[in-house]
Amino acid sequence: MLYDHQALRSQSRRGDCYDNAQAESLWSRLKTEVLELREWPVFADLADAQASVADYFDYYNHDRLHSSIDYQTPYHTHQQILQNTALNCPA
Repeated sequence: MLYDHQALRSQSRRGDCYDNAQAESLWSRLKTEVLELREWPVFADLADAQASVADYFDYYNHDRLHSSIDYQTPYHTHQQILQNTALNCPA
């Protein structure tokens, strides 16, 4: 079926079981923090699904604190990395 639709299955590289861990963690959080809290049907239509997922991604990146990055948001951490990189690069 994947071949018929010219799709590739997602899997880690050989010997690297953590290749897709960050994406899997995000989808796991989306399912537990958004989808499982809703009544069936989960979304009214495709536009509702797209808006809900976009809202969650915005929350996940800008408001949700992550223990793995010292209880900061991914956006804040990314901005710090960019600032430190810019300061350390010769012009």
